[in-house]
Amino acid sequence: MESKVLEGRAKPRGKYPHIKRAGDFLFISGTSSRRADNTIAGAEVDALGTTRLDVRAQTRAVIENVREILASAGATLKDVVEITSYLVNMNDFAGYNEVYGEFFDYDGPARTTVAVHQLPHPHLLIEIRAVAYKPIAQ
Repeated sequence: MESKVLEGRAKPRGKYPHIKRAGDFLFISGTSSRRADNTIAGAEVDALGTTRLDVRAQTRAVIENVREILASAGATLKDVVEITSYLVNMNDFAGYNEVYGEFFDYDGPARTTVAVHQLPHPHLLIEIRAVAYKPIAQ
């Protein structure tokens, strides 16, 4: 089994990899819209401290981050067979679902979406974990 922490990606907030291969399966750890510099896509705070959080922008950035992590193992979003999405607020479901549909269709991965009390940063609205099937090249 091979585990990777990728350069140029947001560093994991604990001792776990971005991606782990187990046979022909790739397991992507929970991924957010956090960038390598620790800023968060879809989160803006103005000079007065007013916060604007955008679930659509965060969802797009999360899926793009998952896509980049998969690419490190020669896989694409088409190889994803299962996704679990964690939303801090189910009132964000419509915006998340709209953006999700830009990347996946009915022939895409099985999906579960659950509400959670909070994520590791107060500006995060969504986190996604994924499982992909990408046979090892012979």
